[in-house]
Formats: sequence, structure tokens, C-alpha cells
Amino acid sequence: MTPETLFDVCNAAVLPFWLLLLIAPGWSWTQRLVHGVWVPALVGGAYAIAIVQGLAESPEGGSFSSLQGVMTLFTNPWAVCGGWLHYLVFDLFVGAWEARDARRLGIPHLWIVPCLLMTLMLGPIGLLLYVALRLVRTGATGLEEQPA
Repeated sequence: MTPETLFDVCNAAVLPFWLLLLIAPGWSWTQRLVHGVWVPALVGGAYAIAIVQGLAESPEGGSFSSLQGVMTLFTNPWAVCGGWLHYLVFDLFVGAWEARDARRLGIPHLWIVPCLLMTLMLGPIGLLLYVALRLVRTGATGLEEQPA
């Protein structure tokens, strides 16, 4: 498998789960699929393959200890694919948390749809938008899922 193929497969594979979060957040299958371990585990496994391959083919000077080192690492297609898969799995994980958290706090789902879309497209900006909405709506500043 090439890094391009892995990129394409994983990019397409996460979209149905985002759609479930957006249009059917309370459906039992959304709970099983999106909030379960399988999607992050599968994309995480693909990520591990890409990173191992990327590090095996790491260009001279590539490292995680400097911006230049990371830029050098990301001249390798496997490393770039791994970096993208990192975004895919973490953004979906964050989006799933936003949906669970909003439901637990009584925030109407339609209010978080823009947050989810931003999380899908621009990860941390979507999280920032959700955290701001959450703060304004509930006053909650802690991110714990269970009351202390």
C-alpha cells in the first residue's frame, strides 16, 4: 500500500462517523461506533504503520526536536500521511467528546453543529469554539466528565 492510498482510505473512512455525529448523535449505532474504541484504534493502527514507515525512511536531519527537523521529516510522504492520520483520529475523538459533553450538559445539539464542523476542518478552532459555547451556556470551566 502506498501512503497516497492509505491517506485516501482513511480520509474517506472517517467521514461516515462525522456524519453520524452531525445528524444522528443520539442514535444507538452512533454511540456504539463513534464513541467506541474501534474507529480510533483502526485509524491509530494505520497511523502507526505510516509513522514507522516514515521513520524508517526518515531523511537526514529529520527529527521532532526542532521546527526544521519536523519540516525535514515531512518531506517524506509516509510521515506526512502519518501526520494527517494523527489529525483525523484526534479531531474525531475531540468531536465525539464535544457531542457527549454537550449532551451531558444539556446544550442543544444544533448549537454544537458549527463546533463539530470546525473541529472536522480546523481541529483546535472547533474545540475553542465549543469550549467558548460551553462556558457561555453553562459556566463550566472544567473538562472532567464526572463531577469531582
